[in-house]
Amino acid sequence: MTKKLTITIDDEVYDGLYRRVGRRKISRFLEGLARPHVVDADLEAAYQAMASDEARESDAEEWSEALIGDVADEPR
Repeated sequence: MTKKLTITIDDEVYDGLYRRVGRRKISRFLEGLARPHVVDADLEAAYQAMASDEARESDAEEWSEALIGDVADEPR
């Protein structure tokens, strides 16, 4: 069963979600972020399942590599 949830976020955050994950994928993306923090489950099995998802791992690596550029712009 699924539930509909209305949340309020900053325009800049929404725009970033829209650009990164796409309009019809935001709910799934946010659920994936929240699930490990609120649902009791076997974390090791969950991490193994995520690691075996090659498309997800590729997206995660691309995202983390993009952060390196952000750090270069940080003032010292």
